[in-house]
Amino acid sequence: MALIIPSDYRLKLLPETTEVAIKLIKDTFQRNLAKALDLRRVTAPLFVMADTGINDDLNGVEKAVNFRIKAVDNKKAEVVHSLAKWKRTKLAAYGISAGYGLYTDMNAIRADEELDNLHSLYVDQWDWEKTIRPEDRNLDYLKDTVRKIYKALKETEAVVYEQFPHITPTLPDQISFVHSEELVRRFPGMTPKQRENEVAREMGAVFIIGIGAELSDGKPHDLRAPDYDDWSTENSDGFKGLNGDIILWNKVLETSFELSSMGIRVDRDAMLLQLEIRGANDRLELQFHKALLEGRLPASIGGGIGQSRLCMYLLQKAHIGEVQSSIWPEDQIEQCRKAGIFLSV
Repeated sequence: MALIIPSDYRLKLLPETTEVAIKLIKDTFQRNLAKALDLRRVTAPLFVMADTGINDDLNGVEKAVNFRIKAVDNKKAEVVHSLAKWKRTKLAAYGISAGYGLYTDMNAIRADEELDNLHSLYVDQWDWEKTIRPEDRNLDYLKDTVRKIYKALKETEAVVYEQFPHITPTLPDQISFVHSEELVRRFPGMTPKQRENEVAREMGAVFIIGIGAELSDGKPHDLRAPDYDDWSTENSDGFKGLNGDIILWNKVLETSFELSSMGIRVDRDAMLLQLEIRGANDRLELQFHKALLEGRLPASIGGGIGQSRLCMYLLQKAHIGEVQSSIWPEDQIEQCRKAGIFLSV
């Protein structure tokens, strides 16, 4: 999206106090999240070996930052895009029982990102994954998990308000649910982003179900890799998909605000179908995909929750560069400075 400069933006916290608030939010939310979903913290890699199928390829077009490892026969490693598949292998390695899971701090570099208020070269998120039973692969389980995450978010917002009473809460009491196909039918002729804006403005907080499968207008709501989220299985509402995005309405920027991408993960049948749809059957020879086909990975649900995005939202900041250090175009730094938005570099 294009850079947004709010017309009446005012700092709620000075930079020094913002740092204190960031720590408060991160400490509080990860504690709430771990309790809500029965997760334990693990340490995650910054990079993984290429050509194993472990790295997340996001929308399938972004290129991972990579380098050669002299000490390992000059083999290529990649900086992670996310840990969507790595986490599932760890559930198996640690033998984590159904109903329990793990979370970690994920740090990534996305060199192809278009930089604006919400997008940075540097990505920091809580990546989490939870073992489930095969019979839990349904829409009710997905919605119940979303509600638990939202409760942890609301509790964190309350702590911020207690510490900084001039930052008043904006989240609605409950999160709503809608399928991406319902949005196509409700808002014909609009782009996915326009549909997100309309429903987020109306509901305040919404989980959009079914990200990745082709909709009735011939296009998916957004692209999703074919080998982690299940976006092809028919759910109990009669639509396709057991995944989705948590979208909030950002009152500072007056736009929809994606906080989390998550979903029930593919089983053998869903992965085979989705790889076929995307013409990616060559991945079946990769390490991760073989493990899933051979039944060595548990059924799971998981996702990522943006750390800087959460801080940005709860502290009512106008730009993600106010809560993290990164690199920005000089003209963007100057535009923001003139509006009282100071980016960390």
